[in-house]
This record gives sequence, C-alpha cells and structure tokens, in this order.
Amino acid sequence: MRIAAGVEYKGTLFCGFEIQSENIRTVQQELESAISKVAGESVKIVVAGRTDSGVHAQGQVIHFDSTSQRTEHEWLLGVNSNLPEDISLIWVRLVLDDFHARYSASQRYYAYYIINRKARPALKADFAHWVYSPLDIEKMYQASRCLLGENDFSSFRAAECQSKTPMRFVSKIEINRQQDKILIEIAANAFLHHMVRNIVGSLILVGEGKREVSWLEQVFLAKDRKLAGPTAPACGLFLERVEYPAKFNI
Repeated sequence: MRIAAGVEYKGTLFCGFEIQSENIRTVQQELESAISKVAGESVKIVVAGRTDSGVHAQGQVIHFDSTSQRTEHEWLLGVNSNLPEDISLIWVRLVLDDFHARYSASQRYYAYYIINRKARPALKADFAHWVYSPLDIEKMYQASRCLLGENDFSSFRAAECQSKTPMRFVSKIEINRQQDKILIEIAANAFLHHMVRNIVGSLILVGEGKREVSWLEQVFLAKDRKLAGPTAPACGLFLERVEYPAKFNI
C-alpha cells in the first residue's frame, strides 16, 4: 500500500529535511520515527523537495509504502500523535503505486517573506527576513522578468548543488507589498539548491538601489554564482505547495 501525505513544519529548530546522523534533528528523522510507530514496521519516506536548515513548509508532500492496513483518518491521527509540535501531517491519501512524491510533481511553489521597516520584528523573526532599508518592489519586479521561462540558473545555484543540470522552468514570479510586509512568490518545475534564496538576495540589492534593474539580467546571463547577490536567510522561505497531475487526486 502506498500512502501520500501533506506536511507542514516550522524549520527553525531542524537541520534541514534530510537525515544526516542520529545526533542531528531533521524533519525526515521525526517523520519516519512517527510513521514507523503507527505502521508497526520500519518505514522510509520519499519527499517532494528537500528543504534546508531553517526553511519552513506549509505544503510539503511525502509518500511511503506500508503493509499495515490503516484508513486515511487513522494514519493522520496516529502519526500526528507521535510527532513533535513543530511538524504536522495536514492530509493523508491512499494512492496508486505509480505515484511518486518527487518525480510525479509537475510544479513547486515557494514563498519568501520580508519585513521591511526600520524597527526589528519581535513576533515574526522566525518566519520572515527583516530588511532595514526601504525596498522598491516595482524595480524588483521589473528585474525579475528576465528569470521567467526555461533557462540556465547557474548564477543562482549553490556550489554544493547536486543537480545534473542547471536548467529550470520558472512559470511565475510575483512580488507584492502589504504595509511593511513583502511577499515574493516563485513557481517552477523544480529548484536548484539555494536557488530561491539566491534570487531573493539579488532582488533585495535591486530594491535597495544598490544595483540597477538591468544588473540582474547581466548576472543571470553570466552563469556565474560569484556575480549574484548574497543568499537570503532561510527564515523567510516557505515551501507553499507541490502540484501534481490531476490523475493522482492530490
């Protein structure tokens, strides 16, 4: 039996999603431990997209196989009762064996949250990047247009990225402000390691007026990570949702 599940988690106290060692707390480690208790057998999970230390998720997707007979409701309640407070399953589906949380995904959506004001935040410091300098989101939006479509994203790729190709198809980049809160939304078929955070770090330089709008396209075409801006902090990044073909009913 193959089971898919939606997961949300606060990444602040995790050293990323993927298991590293027994002494390092990861999302995968907590999930596999909780699911195995409910299944009564050792369970390994597959994830739609691995997230880094400090990155959050509201719509992460996993799948796992089990011989245990449980209803969707029983899996949901049982696993959540064994998870810590900073992780929760938000839905469970019994799926066909050809569903794959990673390879079946057609689109991934990330959101990056910025608090843009002079005073540091006290309430949302774990969930947004504080930028002191005023940001011009219109210039940021104009600069981001060059990133749409299928392109080589080497300029925004971490050195340790293990992907075989830097080619990705970005279908959406939106930047909106509500008072002192800025939301950057990016959708693509897949993402390179640190890709969103490196794009955001570069867009912030444009928004601050430290770089011209045209600079981002020059960096993009150069395919050189050293020319781009700094990697934005993990605290502002959320994996919002993962999209699958309709046949999977996810």
